[in-house]
Amino acid sequence: MHQILFHIGSYEVRAYGTIVAIAILLAAGLTMYMAKQAGKYEEHVLGLVIWAIVGSIIGARFWQVFFFEWHYYSQHLSEMFAIWNGGMSIQGGLVGGFVGGGLYTYFNKIHFWEFADLAAPGVILGQAVGRIACLMNGDAFGSPTGSNFGLVYPPGTFAYDTYGDQPLWPAEVWEGQWDLIVLALLFILKMRKQPTGYLFLYYNILYSFGRLMLEFLRGDTDRFAGLTAAQWTSLVVIVLAIGVMIYLKFKPAKTSEPRDKQEERGTPNPV
Repeated sequence: MHQILFHIGSYEVRAYGTIVAIAILLAAGLTMYMAKQAGKYEEHVLGLVIWAIVGSIIGARFWQVFFFEWHYYSQHLSEMFAIWNGGMSIQGGLVGGFVGGGLYTYFNKIHFWEFADLAAPGVILGQAVGRIACLMNGDAFGSPTGSNFGLVYPPGTFAYDTYGDQPLWPAEVWEGQWDLIVLALLFILKMRKQPTGYLFLYYNILYSFGRLMLEFLRGDTDRFAGLTAAQWTSLVVIVLAIGVMIYLKFKPAKTSEPRDKQEERGTPNPV
């Protein structure tokens, strides 16, 4: 667990930002691969990623400041924009990223649900890698295990400042592992014909379910009516995703043909 990887002169290269950047690159790379396999939207992946990144940064910080740690930031307003110190909510980042990506598909007249299905595996892969950043930074930590089992964070981390040298549940590690399980499940589901949009919605349900369960082990967030803000968010996402699945069952989303088939038929690309 090293918050600072190394120095370039007086500049600190932090683990959090470095690993998040790697996660974004891997997510974009897998999405590009999925697009090429489907034969559509390759030329839009980079543009969508840029819009999604901007939305993710805004959403992640907004969620963290106003939903998770407003009790702290209300007393330290000058730190609200200090994202280099950590404090980025994955759920907020996902919401912001979806909004940014949705706006990109709207302005470029792309089928949102098709693109969302292609992007879902990349997104969950990015989340899995991103949890390593939380581990290195000493945030998103668990509560004390009450035994010799658990992670012991070093001085200087948020976890140590909260619980000292008590062993804590490896909540962020297990969440990253759950994300990889979700990735595998998405590939399995993809092998079976699904209505357009379902793969993306399965991703939302599976990830949110895992987050809902693992939040019971977290020790870094307040609880409202017995649940954390992340758990309430997860419940809302699951309900909304199931509702959208029912809607798409009766009103299927539009689809487009792969580019090679369009060229064979001599029809223009709808996007």
